[in-house]
Amino acid sequence: MDSLICSLKELKFDPGEGDQVMSFSGYGAVFGNVDAYGDVIEAGAFSKFLADVKSGAQPWPAMLSQHGGWQMSAEDMTPIGVWTDFAEDGHGLKVTGQLADTPRGLEMYKLMKMSPRPAIDGMSIGYIAKDWEPRTKPEDPRRRLKRIDLIEVSLVTRPANGKARVEAVKSIDAIETLADAERYLRDSGGLSKSAAVALVSRIKSLSRSDSGGLQELVEALKGREQHIPR
Repeated sequence: MDSLICSLKELKFDPGEGDQVMSFSGYGAVFGNVDAYGDVIEAGAFSKFLADVKSGAQPWPAMLSQHGGWQMSAEDMTPIGVWTDFAEDGHGLKVTGQLADTPRGLEMYKLMKMSPRPAIDGMSIGYIAKDWEPRTKPEDPRRRLKRIDLIEVSLVTRPANGKARVEAVKSIDAIETLADAERYLRDSGGLSKSAAVALVSRIKSLSRSDSGGLQELVEALKGREQHIPR
């Protein structure tokens, strides 16, 4: 299994503590960029794997810390959360995940939240290269990766590829606008884009102001989270 390490970009956090949905999104890989090992991932490299994941033919990749460390104990290989979505766009592999409300998940969240800079500032993918083109000239990349199967995606300390980054870390109390609420409903609430837009539009139509509708939605989401078994 190979790995590709990628650094964080921008973090947005919940100002409070307590029960919260610690979700985040970003790019686990960027197309056309030479990584620290001399490889380049080509657009479409994940498409077959992602289709198999969503059809159930392949298991979802694990979310680990530091690639499972030395993999010497059960804790090393115990996930710190779950990935909720993977998608390719013109930029790269977009990933969305949710940290677990466990000691290790909360620890990772707090490390990513630190100021003046995050203590954890990278993501890294563990993968198997299924199809690639080797270097033919000295100036070429070591490999052009054309098809990849993901095994796991980790949060890591030391980044090597500055172009694939986490874009946001979100929780309910970080919602400040109806646009934030729409994104939260898509990323963490499991709604499709059209369903999230329709729900936010409905709330706006029933409320006298955007702020009032937003407050009602946030309170409803908090009530929903309190009734989810943990």
